[in-house]
Amino acid sequence: MEPPHPRAPRDPRDLLALYDRQVRREARPDGPGCRVEHVGGVVRATGPAHAWNGVLWSGLDGPEAGVDAAVAAQIDHYRAAGLSFEWKLYGHDTPADLGDRLRAAGFVPGEPETLMAAEAAALPRDVPLPEGVELRAVTDGAGVRQVVEVHARAFGTDSAAIGRQLLDRLSADPDGVAAVIALAHGEPVSAARLELHPGTDFAGLWGGGTVESWRGRGLYRALVSHRARIAADRGHRYVQVDAAPTSRPILRRLGFLELTTTTPYTYEV
Repeated sequence: MEPPHPRAPRDPRDLLALYDRQVRREARPDGPGCRVEHVGGVVRATGPAHAWNGVLWSGLDGPEAGVDAAVAAQIDHYRAAGLSFEWKLYGHDTPADLGDRLRAAGFVPGEPETLMAAEAAALPRDVPLPEGVELRAVTDGAGVRQVVEVHARAFGTDSAAIGRQLLDRLSADPDGVAAVIALAHGEPVSAARLELHPGTDFAGLWGGGTVESWRGRGLYRALVSHRARIAADRGHRYVQVDAAPTSRPILRRLGFLELTTTTPYTYEV
């Protein structure tokens, strides 16, 4: 019989409230040239064009006109900076029709994902790797190029901006990010990164991708375990992930809790 799955010790609603406060409302800049501002019920991040620019949290309860004015103010802010941006909308955010208002203002919604979290120290620490596969920490430009290569092959998208963000973080704040590459007989076949939020209970799992020919062999699970161990060792109690439908079953089996949904609304300038 399999042992019981590890469970985060909090009610999901309490865990979500903690995440909202620490990671969204009290967000800190995540790279060189980036800043976080609290303006009129909105928490937004602004940085270079290759950085993540967008709205992290909003509390826009109030008259309808006030909500629309707050949305328009964010468009004006990023348009003045010449930056396309994302409004990261969570399923429990208010008002309930904020997604409709964003679409009416010209935002385009992406695919919804599920915010999931687990206690880092409770996750498996030693997940066997397939024969011939080793994990290697990404610490320099050569490693970042391998991450970008894997993401391009795994997701079919241009990941150059993510590569620049990662290189910025490794250069300016190496304790705030950790990235790992899985090499199969020297060939990069899977990659992921861990973003640490100093002073919070959370670390974020991002970019877990595996090239098609290596899927189904446990690499995603191994990279989750590897990063969770780093997070726990650095004092972060929880790891969280915006999970795609393909990842949710694996994460559930590992003991992750589903907290809410998250949908990226993008605005192109």
